[in-house]
Amino acid sequence: MSANKETVKKYIDGFNKNDHEQILSCLTDDIEWTVFGHFHLIGKEAYDNEIDGQEFAGPPVLKVVRMVEEDDVVMAELSGEVPRPDGEVMRMVVGEVFVMRDAKIAERRAFLVELKENEYK
Repeated sequence: MSANKETVKKYIDGFNKNDHEQILSCLTDDIEWTVFGHFHLIGKEAYDNEIDGQEFAGPPVLKVVRMVEEDDVVMAELSGEVPRPDGEVMRMVVGEVFVMRDAKIAERRAFLVELKENEYK
């Protein structure tokens, strides 16, 4: 597995464990994070403040469906669940674009779709 894919794998593992230090170790200082339709931020401090997500009550459980890589870009298809403060669990599918620099994530672009109860498993 390439160094870029290893970084993305470590990053996702960090999210599953809610390990801020592990997540941040995978990022460049000037990280740019966009979740289309939700937010855009720049820098590790802003990133760290958003990791837990205000609308969530705990870390997600993310599973990698597949990853592909070309040059300095890793794309990942993910499925996941995350608890909400009201006790409900949000199910989702996510398409992630990771732009890499020196085996660290310099930009993350996420396309997230919340699933209804009977959709995609």
